[in-house]
Amino acid sequence: MNRITKNFFHPGTYTNKISLVLLTLRLVVGIFMLTHGLGKFERMFGDAPIQFADPLGVGATASLALIVFSEVFCSILIIIGLGTRLAAIPLFITMLVAALIVHSTDGFGRQELPLMYAAIYTTIAVLGAGKYSLDYLIAGRRKH
Repeated sequence: MNRITKNFFHPGTYTNKISLVLLTLRLVVGIFMLTHGLGKFERMFGDAPIQFADPLGVGATASLALIVFSEVFCSILIIIGLGTRLAAIPLFITMLVAALIVHSTDGFGRQELPLMYAAIYTTIAVLGAGKYSLDYLIAGRRKH
């Protein structure tokens, strides 16, 4: 595995206390975002025709699929701490699109929450998952 790949999957080297804080952050933000994504996941596979915003001009179905990937699958990866740094990137982008494109004319009240999520995902991408994660278990196995 090359150096860049190792860094993306490195959980960080933190004390147990900091790792517990990272676990709590991952669980809270992951579960909260998952609740947003599950409704969209159901809509994607429902009987009704897909009607969804298309802020990037890729089509309503593709936009919904990208959001479901980000909010459901990347949230699950963050919760379990697998590929955590990489999983935070699509969520960060999703939150920036929500704040700066979808809600660009709605005022700060509607932009505040996605911007706060974006800040949290930046933190997770920089710090990694910590000791209480699958990333940590995998990193430990690679050393032996």
